[in-house]
Amino acid sequence: MKSEELCKNLDVLLTDIRRCEQAHGRRPGSVQLLAVSKTKPHAMIEEALQCGQRHFGENYAQEFAEKTAALNSNQIDWHFIGPLQSNKTQLIAPYASWVHSIDRIKIARRLSAQRPKQMQPLNLCLQVNIDDEPEKSGIAANQLQGLAQQVNELEHIHLRGLMCIPKPRSNVDDQRRAFARLRQMLEALNKKGFQLDTLSMGMSGDYSAAIAEGATIVRVGTAIFGTRR
Repeated sequence: MKSEELCKNLDVLLTDIRRCEQAHGRRPGSVQLLAVSKTKPHAMIEEALQCGQRHFGENYAQEFAEKTAALNSNQIDWHFIGPLQSNKTQLIAPYASWVHSIDRIKIARRLSAQRPKQMQPLNLCLQVNIDDEPEKSGIAANQLQGLAQQVNELEHIHLRGLMCIPKPRSNVDDQRRAFARLRQMLEALNKKGFQLDTLSMGMSGDYSAAIAEGATIVRVGTAIFGTRR
């Protein structure tokens, strides 16, 4: 992909995100675009950076480690958005700004212990298995408050909000219902005294529905970088 095409993709996407914000009464600029760069070469990330994109998401710990080492830029905010094994947390804790995929207290504790003390706290989202799919990561809704309480007590961690990956739905109303459930979970936690401000939800095929239901971060890869190999 040529850099001009990549910049155009970003521009079209950001324009549509701002249109969605306006259509649903959202504050302009309240939705952050996270460019999902998994499996994409370093050069494409550098090109996206030149186009003004700052936030990049990776799914695999080893690939994350390789890219953060190769692209050692203080202009990039790295987000880890995939399942994370306990023996890989040391690859993530010193380099990520965000981890979106926490569903076990063991992982959160290791990230807290391995976060360098001089750095800002690591922003975390708890991943909810919104459709109760047995093959997917994420905590069950009825266990969410307990995990949130445990994570909220950790040092070097800032619990920011919730993340989900609903099963694909072609109907916009059905998409919105899934995202509304996550928003309602966040609202319920805040009524219990939490101070959560982040809903990481929505991808290339459903981000407009997610924005309608309160998404603050949308995770988009294909619409920016093209189809994965």
